[in-house]
Amino acid sequence: MQAIVFYLVLPFIYFISILPFWILYGISDIMYLFLYYILRYRREVVFQNLRNSFPDKSPEELQKISKKFYSYLCDLTLESLKKLTMTRKQTLKHCKFHDTSLFKKLHSENRSIILLMGHYGNWEWAGSTFTLETDYQLYVIYKPLSNIYWENLMVKTRTMFGTKLIKVNNTLRDMINNKNSLSATAFIADQTPFPENAYWTKFLNQDTPIFTGAEKISKKLNYPIVFINIIRTKRGYYEIFAELLEQEPKNMAENEISERFINRLEKEIIKKPEIWLWSHRRWKHKRKDVPIS
Repeated sequence: MQAIVFYLVLPFIYFISILPFWILYGISDIMYLFLYYILRYRREVVFQNLRNSFPDKSPEELQKISKKFYSYLCDLTLESLKKLTMTRKQTLKHCKFHDTSLFKKLHSENRSIILLMGHYGNWEWAGSTFTLETDYQLYVIYKPLSNIYWENLMVKTRTMFGTKLIKVNNTLRDMINNKNSLSATAFIADQTPFPENAYWTKFLNQDTPIFTGAEKISKKLNYPIVFINIIRTKRGYYEIFAELLEQEPKNMAENEISERFINRLEKEIIKKPEIWLWSHRRWKHKRKDVPIS
């Protein structure tokens, strides 16, 4: 049954992917009306997340952000499908680096690096752009899908132009195996970890468990940490900014890297909240859920 559904849907996905951008965003506008007003997809989750994160904003202001988020979510979904057939030229036109000098410097110093980013902006397009515009071999940490057909399609999409993937359970092993070559390993580090294995801190005015795997690996391998910020300059166009968070992670105090990352990400979310993934149940765990040892 999974195969039947997949192959029935696949031609539609490719049809969407080959459409011109102006038609794609017209479909996105219609999709937004359906998702927000009819399906009402996770509206309570989104509004609760926004209300807790911005307690000083009025209901009207929160609703405005919420609508902008749903509009962007539709854009992001269709942009991710568009990636299936985007050329090198299209990719670099729609998503570009502000400056790659940091990567050139670290590469010349023979340093492999770790990239930390959040679900902010179009992280899918950013992966392709990084592979095309830097000398590093990019590895992206990901969690495999249970459906093998959708898994294969996702892998195909994300490995375009030479990006490689590492399954989350194999992260440290594969990174050690790759030590003899210069690499950049990307972690989307604002996901929800198991609360008992997390570092707890304040993020967007809430007690939040933070994923610490990237920090632990960076300290073990002493790979410089680079924060990746993806700004949407206008509809369908993004600019990527890179910022060195730490040159020598082995010298950092415990949880300091995680704290720096989440604080840096928070600043960007506050600037332009609608392009962060508010529909994610980011605060489903509470500090009281952590068992007392």
